[in-house]
Amino acid sequence: MKYYVKRLPCLLALSILLFSCNTTTIKEPTAADTSAIEDTTTATYDTSFKVAAEAFADLQVLRYQVPGFNQLSVPQKQLAYYLSEAALCGRDIIYDQKSKNGIMLRKTLETVYGSFKGDKTGPEWKNFETYCGRFWFSNGNHHHYSNEKFIPGCPFEYFSNLVKNSDTAYLPKEAGETVQSFLTRIKPIVYDLTVEPKVVDLSPNIDNVVHSSVNFYEGVTQQEADTFYSKFNTKGNAPSWGLNSKLVKENGQIIEKLWKVGGMYSPAIEKIVGWLEKAVTVAENDQQKKALQFLVQFYKTGDLATFDEYSIAWINDVNSRLDVVNGFIEVYLDPIGKKGSYESVVSMKDLEATKRIKAIADQAQWFEDNSPLMPDHKKKNVKGITAKAITVITECGDAAPNTPIGINLPNADWIRKEHGSKSVSLSNIIYSYNVAGAKSGVVDEFAIDDTVKMRMAKWGNLAADLHVDMHECIGHASGQINAGIETPDKTLKNYASALEEARADLVGLYYAMDQKLIDLGVSPSLEVGMTEYDSYMMNGLMTQLTRLKPGEQLEEAHMRNRQLNARWVYEKGKQDKVVELVKIKGKTYVRINDYKKLRELFGQLLREIQRIKSEGDFEAGKNLIETYGVKVDLALHREILERYKKLNVKPYRGFIQPKLVPVMDGETITDVKLEYPTSFFQQMMDYAKKYSFLPVKN
Repeated sequence: MKYYVKRLPCLLALSILLFSCNTTTIKEPTAADTSAIEDTTTATYDTSFKVAAEAFADLQVLRYQVPGFNQLSVPQKQLAYYLSEAALCGRDIIYDQKSKNGIMLRKTLETVYGSFKGDKTGPEWKNFETYCGRFWFSNGNHHHYSNEKFIPGCPFEYFSNLVKNSDTAYLPKEAGETVQSFLTRIKPIVYDLTVEPKVVDLSPNIDNVVHSSVNFYEGVTQQEADTFYSKFNTKGNAPSWGLNSKLVKENGQIIEKLWKVGGMYSPAIEKIVGWLEKAVTVAENDQQKKALQFLVQFYKTGDLATFDEYSIAWINDVNSRLDVVNGFIEVYLDPIGKKGSYESVVSMKDLEATKRIKAIADQAQWFEDNSPLMPDHKKKNVKGITAKAITVITECGDAAPNTPIGINLPNADWIRKEHGSKSVSLSNIIYSYNVAGAKSGVVDEFAIDDTVKMRMAKWGNLAADLHVDMHECIGHASGQINAGIETPDKTLKNYASALEEARADLVGLYYAMDQKLIDLGVSPSLEVGMTEYDSYMMNGLMTQLTRLKPGEQLEEAHMRNRQLNARWVYEKGKQDKVVELVKIKGKTYVRINDYKKLRELFGQLLREIQRIKSEGDFEAGKNLIETYGVKVDLALHREILERYKKLNVKPYRGFIQPKLVPVMDGETITDVKLEYPTSFFQQMMDYAKKYSFLPVKN
């Protein structure tokens, strides 16, 4: 599971430390001793580093630093380079997964952006350029958060002129197709909002598979997909059936097209495998080598049982400094929650920041035993949770440019139960978000009073960090499914992802106000928990609505989960005025009157959502989401948008990736240098030249 910024990044206030000197110091190990947390070698964030890059539409592109990279040994740097190349070689896959027209459209835009020789100063070119930026940011022509299709701001006639006056030899035309015929064919794909209108449509009482344009199913209805997978045994230690395939109907028969070497996406996967095999040769230890070998075997065979073996080996790799997530992982893009989107995150352990999250993970059984869950739904023996903070080196696929700030894997419940999980917080990503959002004015505009504002300024960063830690480390690892109950993708179907994210959020919220965090030394005061409650309720009830256009309802799983949690406790506590929406000088604010009772309400909802998951209660889960997590108050939404517009802050943020440059002595890598590109647009064009391996049709 991935945890995205749960509030607008600008709500995370920077501590005074960031402004007190030119560098912020964190401890890092030496290259010779990568396991010694007590090592005093230091790496720094350069606070003169420019985090913000281009801004366009509703998007702000940022940059992140990789402190400590230069302290890695040469073999470790080689490993980071090989893993990063493997990550980027899968870039085409996410474009094709989001739409069968994704790669074709991307190649068209790349051709025009790279070869058009006409005027590039006018407003129409700027509109075209913005469309390119939005397309690259979203890995396709559907908004990365709202799921809705977007179109160019320039008219089709201008778009056609651009295409005709570019190097047409590079256009992804079909055999014998003229440029004019090509334009006629792609016009509705680019400009018609009724063609592939939503990448994922989770509306109730429709065929979610048919109405979603995501390229996981073709010629198949939702009922046919459910029937196909109902034949697979999902009890016990069964693999995550369907995770690495497209389901299609050919000659009246439904078949799976596996994503593997020799199967669908083979040209890109072969490149991934090649770099992973190089990584095996410089693995830090035998356990890491074993995990990488299983991953290679999985890509070669497509065998999901092998992927489970890889996942278990990956969990057991606890001593390596470097780490990687690579594969078909999250199922948010699948309307019925089975197909995994390609993603990769290459990282190294942030040893100092890991101390906090490890202190929490070490108490996982205590948190489970003392949770408000029904006794039968608690794990009697929580398996090892490997918790750490990581410094991201490279991200790709569904993890970029819009990145999570926390990850807990693997997703298979049986592996979590029997072998444990890894929970990570992306420390350098969070750092960049904090820097970028420090002076946005959002807190001043939406927080109800000076007391709340001062708490957010003092404790905002720590409150957010602790909630991420608890969400990923304890939340996703908590609870158990009743014996004989199928996995959530079968029982809770298209509501499974939102309910799981809500459940994990509630674990973090319930314990945010617990003395245990103070006793562990990870929180200095219950005021930190109060800060998190203020921020979460303000976001869930109000400020996250800035990400929607007027008239839209909530579609994305994380947005649904936050509103569900906030709206449910607001409604259930309304009689006692636990939380109020109050008007002050014509503006709406969230006021929490009783933090203790609010915690109790969070606990009650956590207990119910865990019951829903444990018992596979689809109707109850559907009712929670549809009642509290979807609908938007139109008048409040309009007010929020008007207030937010005055702040001139972009609601969405993503990242340019650092560039790893090998230093060669013949064919031997003697060092790897880190560069920080400044242009998102140029990086996308560079990637087009280096990492385009798949054909237009797959």
